[in-house]
Amino acid sequence: MVAVTYLHLRPEDEPPALARFPFRAVIVAEVVVSEAWRSRIAEWLVGHGCLYAVAWGVECSEWHDSVDWANLEAFNFKEVPDESHVMTTWHDDEPLSEAFWFAGHCAFHSHIDLEETRIVHVSAESREAEILQTFHHSQTIADGPD
Repeated sequence: MVAVTYLHLRPEDEPPALARFPFRAVIVAEVVVSEAWRSRIAEWLVGHGCLYAVAWGVECSEWHDSVDWANLEAFNFKEVPDESHVMTTWHDDEPLSEAFWFAGHCAFHSHIDLEETRIVHVSAESREAEILQTFHHSQTIADGPD
């Protein structure tokens, strides 16, 4: 069973210190943020071991791109070793439950086991119980949500 951690980030707040190990992130973006802060959070994710980022919500394609750029920047824009390559997807025009289902059933790294999912909730207010309940419920659907 994969561990799931909820992290609430208010726009422009400093991210918390975390242990560094391989994980998948699900970015649940509910508000518009500055490009500089989004880049800083992407660098923080990559720097702490994110190897798969699933972006959902407001400007999710920009979150996707920011993680891609942070991964390239971590290797001075040279070739990224396979074991350090961060896979990224964005999920606009679909319910959060589908992005969560994808994260739990499809978001795997080709070289490294990802034993934790970190839900990074970017919003003004925390909704930990609701977000975790949605995540756990989405994992029980065998063929994905309709």
